[in-house]
Amino acid sequence: MATESPATRRVQVAEHPRLLKLKEMFNSKFGSIPKFYVRAPGRVNIIGEHIDYCGYSVLPMAVEQDVLIAVEPVKTYTLQLANTNPLYPDFSTSANNIQIDKTKPLWHNYFLCGVKGIQEHFGLSNLTGMNCLVDGNIPPSSGLSSSSALVCCAGLVTLTVLGRNLSKLLAKYKSLQWDKVLRLEEVQAKLGISLEEMLLVTEDALHPEPYNPEEICRCLGISLEELRTQILSPNTQEVLIFKLYQRAKHVYSEAARVLQFKKICEEAPEDMVQLLGELMNQSHMSCRDMYECSCPELDQLVDICRKFGAQGSRLTGAGWGGCTVSIVPADKLPSFLANVHKAYYQRSDGSLAPEKQSLFATKPGGGALVFLEA
Repeated sequence: MATESPATRRVQVAEHPRLLKLKEMFNSKFGSIPKFYVRAPGRVNIIGEHIDYCGYSVLPMAVEQDVLIAVEPVKTYTLQLANTNPLYPDFSTSANNIQIDKTKPLWHNYFLCGVKGIQEHFGLSNLTGMNCLVDGNIPPSSGLSSSSALVCCAGLVTLTVLGRNLSKLLAKYKSLQWDKVLRLEEVQAKLGISLEEMLLVTEDALHPEPYNPEEICRCLGISLEELRTQILSPNTQEVLIFKLYQRAKHVYSEAARVLQFKKICEEAPEDMVQLLGELMNQSHMSCRDMYECSCPELDQLVDICRKFGAQGSRLTGAGWGGCTVSIVPADKLPSFLANVHKAYYQRSDGSLAPEKQSLFATKPGGGALVFLEA
C-alpha cells in the first residue's frame, strides 16, 4: 500500500475554538506565536485482534479524539515541551542529545520517542530546537492509542520542522531487509490455500489438548535447548503449556472475519449493520475462548452493551483487557449511553466507577494533519 504524506491544511485559527485556545496558551507559555499545528488521531480496532503480528490485516478506525500540538521552531538546539494538562509537567532537553529513561513512563518520553525515531531511522543530524505545547483529548489507558498518537504527532512535528517529505523518506527505505520470522500467514502463503482451508488444516494437524515442550520438540525434531533458544522468545522460555490449536484457530478465523467485514462494507447490503455486528460478536467470542485475551469485566461490559442496543460489541485495545467497541444505531445512542452508564459504571450504592473508565460515542475521524494559519 502506498504511503502518502499527511495533508497540510490552512485554517483560520480564530474560527476554531480549540486551536485558538491552544494558540493563546502557547503565547502565554513561550511569549510567541506557533508557526504550525500538528494533529494525530486516536484509533480503535473495529475487528482483527492479535493477528497483525501473525501477518494478517486488521481493520482500525481513526476516532474523533486526538492529540494536537502547537509548534514553533527556534534557533537554539533546545527542545521545550509543555502540556495543557497540569498533570504533565514541563520538560526540556537538547534536540541533538535525546536520552530516554525507559524505567520511567513519563509523558514526555513518548514525544521523545517520535523525535528520536525519525532522527535515527532517517539518519538526520543537527536538529533545530523547537517549542511545543501539547493538547490531547483521547482518554488515557483506554486502548485508544493516546500514546501512539503522541508519538506520531512528534514524528510529524520533526519532519515538518525539517521541511522533509514523509513519502520520499519512506521510499528511500523501501528496500530495507527485515529479519525473517515464521508467522501463521507465511504458512498459509506457502500452502497457497484460503483461510477457510487453513482452519481445516488446523483441525487436522493440531489437537485441542494443550501441548507441552517435549511434545513440540518431538514434532519438530529438535531439542529442548533449541526450542528455548531458537524458537521461544525470552519471556516464554519457561512456559510449560502451549495451546497451539486454540491460538491458530483464532488467528485464521479472525483474519477471515476482517475480510468478511471489509466485503460487507463495500457491498453495503440492507442488513449491513446486523451482519457487521455478528462478526464483531464472533470476534469477541474467539478472543475470549480461543485466544483468552479477555477478562470478566470486559465480558460483562460486552453483554451489557448488547443488551441495551449494540448490534455488535467486542473487546479491543491494549492487548489483554483494554476496552470495548460497539456498533450502535444512531437512534438508539442516547438510551444506549444512559443504560450502559447505569448498568456498568454506576454502582449499586450510587457511586460511580473510577474516573479513568470512559464511555463515549464517536464516528470515524480524519487522519494526521499539519495546520498552517491562513
